[in-house]
Amino acid sequence: MSYQTIELERDGALATLTLNRADKMNALSDQLLADFRAAMDACERDDAIRAVIVTGRGKAFSAGFDIAPKEKPRSSVQDWRDHAKDGNETWLRVWRSRLPVVAAVNGYCLGGGCDLAMTCDFTVAADTAQFGEPEIEFSSAPPFLIMPWVIGMKHTKELLLMGERISAEEAYRIGLVNRVVPADTLMDEARKVALRMARLPAIAMKQNKEAINRAYDMRGLLANIEYGQEMFSLTSMAQSPEGLEFRKIAREQGLKAAIRWRDARFK
Repeated sequence: MSYQTIELERDGALATLTLNRADKMNALSDQLLADFRAAMDACERDDAIRAVIVTGRGKAFSAGFDIAPKEKPRSSVQDWRDHAKDGNETWLRVWRSRLPVVAAVNGYCLGGGCDLAMTCDFTVAADTAQFGEPEIEFSSAPPFLIMPWVIGMKHTKELLLMGERISAEEAYRIGLVNRVVPADTLMDEARKVALRMARLPAIAMKQNKEAINRAYDMRGLLANIEYGQEMFSLTSMAQSPEGLEFRKIAREQGLKAAIRWRDARFK
């Protein structure tokens, strides 16, 4: 099967899923989400595959959801609910998979890209990687609210309520990633981790992962994800002065100009 926005490579028991919109810093478009789900489904059906590595082409793992102006803008809460559900169902493919999934974070890992890395079972980061959830800066919110379950409350509030970026070392310190390695050894390290998992008994891997995830679900993780999805939809429709100005600049001058305007407010 061919994909427009990702690459799926098989090497023995390993599959590597590479986000492939390098010219857009692997921004998460609707097409990319659809390709990602299809690729995960293909891996799920292939009994020969025992582990998956997710990474990004170029200088970014993913800069987050594609927020460039669209020909038909989302104009209702339901539009935003459908958009959020599309993304959340994509990351839940990783969460619910029988396969262990290793994120190899090679650069910018922001917004929805950060959510994807957190959803993976194991995260290896290059020492040049940067993490963050900048949505609040342009009057939005994370649609997949998994961060409170990955790191502590104070660090979660710092990242989500300030919108700042952190280094790979800081991400390791607060428990956002498992390992930090030199950038030129990132894929080698990710393969080592994935192969270690692939050599474990498949049924044990599946049932242990399911049991761990179920423990979080019983504490309310999935209900929290659904609530975060709704808050994202309502926030996206809110008519804040900052959000209106950001979108106006993006429409008239382009997304890069809007991001420059946004960043200048915090210098």
